[in-house]
Amino acid sequence: MVYIHSWQEYQDAAEALYSKSPNDARYVVKWKASEGKLVLKITDNTTCIKFKTYSSIFLNRFEALNLSLMQKMQNRHREELPVPAPD
Repeated sequence: MVYIHSWQEYQDAAEALYSKSPNDARYVVKWKASEGKLVLKITDNTTCIKFKTYSSIFLNRFEALNLSLMQKMQNRHREELPVPAPD
């Protein structure tokens, strides 16, 4: 298991791992309130990537990563609002 210390590297690696093998990928979130520790783990049975933090700064980034992965898991893309044509 590899802990990645940079958030951007973890996010990129997690999305790449899921894209590489969506049927085998598993994503786990562990929150330990007594320590204020958040641990994220994604694996495809071959590669395991983890991220650990005690900082609440990462909560917004964590939420964005969850949204991105959930959209990929549902095979959805963000809906773009149509741009009205000028008359």
